[in-house]
Amino acid sequence: MSFTVVIPARYGSSRFPGKPLALIDGKPMIQHVVERATEAGADNIIVATDDERIKNVVLGFAHVCMTSVNHQSGTERIAEVVEKERISPDTIVVNVQGDEPFIPAQNINQVATNLANAPQCHMATLSTPIASVEDVFNPNIVKVVVNQKGESIYFSRSPIPFERDYMMANPTSANTALYNRHIGIYAYRANYIKQYVSYVPSALEQIESLEQLRAIWYGDKIHCEVASAPPPVGIDTPEDLERLLKTIK
Repeated sequence: MSFTVVIPARYGSSRFPGKPLALIDGKPMIQHVVERATEAGADNIIVATDDERIKNVVLGFAHVCMTSVNHQSGTERIAEVVEKERISPDTIVVNVQGDEPFIPAQNINQVATNLANAPQCHMATLSTPIASVEDVFNPNIVKVVVNQKGESIYFSRSPIPFERDYMMANPTSANTALYNRHIGIYAYRANYIKQYVSYVPSALEQIESLEQLRAIWYGDKIHCEVASAPPPVGIDTPEDLERLLKTIK
């Protein structure tokens, strides 16, 4: 099973400018992401950026595709890569964020394999169990509900599902066993990426600020499975990176 990994990497960030180039053990963060994709068995790895500083660093260890500065999402950036790199329509493309230096390689391979094994689905993604009540109610933690076929029913920043009898009586508590957090890694076939960006943005994705809801809105199927390895902690600020590095040394 072959697949391509595309790594969107932006320099601009209000909380962590230049994040993909932050050094971890003497190597830029983006290089660690490339190494995880290599370990996952990707046949082709492309870093997609709109910044010359990132391009100049990445050219030392990976292929770079320069993209427009006007994209509103990583999926739009990947659609440009598919066009520029002439990626064949049936190729499975995995979107791995450029600020995930510790993403488990097996999760990258897992999401690609899942899509290959689910021809009825247009996309594939992953989730992980939620362990704390605080995370259930945290709007920055996206929740996902999946049906018996392993297809996503809905994604939300709200607590879903809503356990009516219990949560009506206990509005600040929840049974954490019912909840799964969405992990922002996606696999799609190249021809679907073009289809996705041709859609008019949906009301749901704008309300929730979740681009994957565009696919749900138009009736497209998203496969979702619990990740085989625990996902890493997100790195949104320099302080997040500093704390994370202390835990792994």
